[in-house]
Amino acid sequence: MINQQPFSGTQPEPAAGGKLAGLCEKLDEAITLLAAARDFAKPGRLPRVLDSARRVLLQEGGAAEIERRARALEEAGLFVGSDWDTPQYLVPSLTTNALKSADPDTVVIEALSELRLLAVAMGEYLHPLISAEQARHYLTQVMAINLWLLFGAPSEAERETQGRLAQIPRQLFHHLAERIGYEHIIDSLIEEIWRILQQRPIQVEPVKQMITQIAICQANPEIDLGTSGQGADRLVSSLFGPTQACREDPGIEIYGERLTSMDATALQSEATGFARAMHDTGLVSPYHPVLLRHLLDHGDHLLAEALGLSSTGRDCLLCYRELVSALISNAVHPSTPQAVYGLALMLERGILYQPPVAPAMWRQLRLPLCDETRRRLTLTFGDAVPPEAHLLEGVLCMLGQPLGVGQGNNPTCQSARALSMWAYNDPDYLLQMVAWAARDDEIIMHFEGQPISSRESSGGVAQYLPLDLDPVSLIVVPHLDRIYAEMGRRCSGREGDPHRWVNPEFHGWWAGRGFRINVDVASGQLQDLETFLRHFYASYHPYYNGNQPLIHPQPAGVAVTDSAARFIGWHAITILRVSLDPSEVMRVYFYNPNNDSGQDWGDGTKVSTASNGERYGEASLPFEQFASRLYIFHYDPLEHGELAQITREELDRVIGHIHRSWGADRLPNAEM
Repeated sequence: MINQQPFSGTQPEPAAGGKLAGLCEKLDEAITLLAAARDFAKPGRLPRVLDSARRVLLQEGGAAEIERRARALEEAGLFVGSDWDTPQYLVPSLTTNALKSADPDTVVIEALSELRLLAVAMGEYLHPLISAEQARHYLTQVMAINLWLLFGAPSEAERETQGRLAQIPRQLFHHLAERIGYEHIIDSLIEEIWRILQQRPIQVEPVKQMITQIAICQANPEIDLGTSGQGADRLVSSLFGPTQACREDPGIEIYGERLTSMDATALQSEATGFARAMHDTGLVSPYHPVLLRHLLDHGDHLLAEALGLSSTGRDCLLCYRELVSALISNAVHPSTPQAVYGLALMLERGILYQPPVAPAMWRQLRLPLCDETRRRLTLTFGDAVPPEAHLLEGVLCMLGQPLGVGQGNNPTCQSARALSMWAYNDPDYLLQMVAWAARDDEIIMHFEGQPISSRESSGGVAQYLPLDLDPVSLIVVPHLDRIYAEMGRRCSGREGDPHRWVNPEFHGWWAGRGFRINVDVASGQLQDLETFLRHFYASYHPYYNGNQPLIHPQPAGVAVTDSAARFIGWHAITILRVSLDPSEVMRVYFYNPNNDSGQDWGDGTKVSTASNGERYGEASLPFEQFASRLYIFHYDPLEHGELAQITREELDRVIGHIHRSWGADRLPNAEM
C-alpha cells in the first residue's frame, strides 16, 4: 500500500519567509504526487519535483527545508534507477562534475542526494544502506574536495555554463558546513584561505567570514579540532587580536580607552604589530583604524609605522601629510578597515607625486554623491558609516591594489579589466571616471570621435545590476558595461572581431592599434595559427623582440578551458610583463579579473599565482602555455619588426596544446 503522506516521522517546521513557504508547499504537493504514482508513471512526475526543489534551493534557507524533506523525497522514489539510489557506493570526487553541470536536473539531484546524506549523518534519517558515520565521512570528503564552493564567486566556466544555477552548490555547501562542522575541513580551509590571500584581492569579506568560522570553532568548547587547525592562529589574530593590547578581542570602545593611557613606547609596539599583521595577510583588523585615528595627533613617525611604510611611502606621507590626514579622517573607520591597507599601498606606489592625482583625491574627499550612488552603496555595504566613506575606501583599495579588482559573479571582465588598467597605469583617469559616475550618474566616453553616454546607451553585457563588487566597481561598472556594449554595436557590420576597434578606444591610448586574432570570426575555425604565434613571439618574447620589456599593460583575450582542456569561453585579461622566473623559465605575467586566478586549464596548463615570481595579484604561465590559450593580442604597428624565427619544435608544442584543448573542434578541413 502506497503511503499517501509525503513525510514520515516529524513534520517539517514552517518555512521562514512567505516566498519560501509558498515554494515549499508546491514541493510538498509534487512529492505527494510522486509518492502516489505507480512505478511506470514516476518518471513523468519527476520533472515537477526537481523543478520545485530547484526553486526552493535558490532561496536562503532552502537547503534546510530540503533536508527536512530528505527522507520523504527518497521514499517517494526520487533516486530509483539512478546512481544515487545506492549511496554506499557514491564516490566523493565525482560530485564536482555533477555540481558544475549545465543540466539543472543533475545539479539539483546531486544537491538533494547530499542533503539526504546530511539527514542520515545528523541522525534524522535511519537509512537501510548507509550508516550515520559513513554518511558523515562521505560529506566531509565532499566538502574538502569542493572547498571552493564555500566562498568566492563562480568562475567563468560556471557563469558560462550554469548561470544562476551556480548559486545552488554554494547555498548547499554553506548549509553542509554549518551542520557538519567546519572543524572537519579546517586544514583544507586554512590552506585555501592563504592561497586566496596570496593574490591580495580587494574584496576580502568572504575570506573574513571563513576566518570568523575558524575562530568560532576554536572558541567552542564542544568542538574538538584535534590536530587540525594548525596555522589558523595567524589568520584569526590578524582580525581579532593582532597586538598585545587587543589580544583578547576586548571590543572597539575598550581598545580606544586603552590607547589614551599608552606612552610612546607602547604606541610604537601597537603600530608595529598592526602593520606586520596587515602586510603579512592583506587583512586589516577593525582595531587598526582605531589606532590610526588616534595617531593623527601623535606625529608622523608613528603614523608611518602603523601603515608599515618603506622609505618611499614615508616620503609620500610627509609630502602629502594634510591629504593623508583627511583621507584617514574620512575613510578609515572600524567598519571600513581595508581602507588602511589601500592607503598604505597607495603611498608605497608613490602615485600622489603624479601632478593630477593629489588634486583629484581632494575632489574625491568633497565629492557630492547623487541619490542613486548613495542608495546602492548603502544597500550593499550598510549605513554604519556614510556612503562617501565606503566609496573612498574603495578608491584607496583600487589605487593601492590595482590587480585586486574582481568582476564578481558577472560577465563584465572587460569593465573590471579597464578599472584595473586605469588604476595601474592612469590613476587620475580612474578618479575622473569615479567622479562622473558617482556624482552625475553618467559617464561619457568617445568612440572614433563620437560621444557615447552611459545614460543614453541601452543594456550592456550584464543582465542584472551587479551588487557583488567593491565600492568603485559597484558604481562605475554599470556605466562602463553599457558603453562597452554600445561600442560593440557601432562596430556591427564590420569585417573581423570588434575588439580590434573597441579595445584601444575603451581602455586607453596605450593599447596597441595593431591587432591579431587566430580565429575566423565568421566560422569559428582556427586561421593563420603559425603566423599569429610568430607575431606574438616577435612582439612580446624578450628573446625575439630585442629584449624590450613591455612598457604599458596590454589588453588580450584568452580561450578559457576547464581542467579537462574543454573550451569554456572567451575571456579578457591584461598582459603585464614577460620575464624569466626564478627557475629561468620565460613566463607571461598577467591580470585576470575573474576573482581567483589560480585555475587548471587542462593539458598540463595550471595557472600559477605564487612561487614563480608573481607579484601580488598577478597570474602567470610559461610563455608556451600562455601562447596556447591566447587568441587575441594588440601591438604597436609602428614598431618595426620581423616574424620571430622560433624553432619548429617549439612552434609544434604550442600548436599541439591548442589542438588538444580549445582548438580541437576548430581545425580547418586541411588539418583535420
